[in-house]
Amino acid sequence: MGRVGSACLDANDTFPETHLQLVSGNTLTLPEGTGEGYGVILFYRGYW
Repeated sequence: MGRVGSACLDANDTFPETHLQLVSGNTLTLPEGTGEGYGVILFYRGYW
């Protein structure tokens, strides 16, 4: 079970629409921006 904000996601839940600002300056909209089927999103925190 993952958490998004204060809400929990469980099996078969729809991922909420989220807009991410990319380093390139473009915006990625999730989940539509991942295409069809399954996708993996990795959030890299960066250098400590």
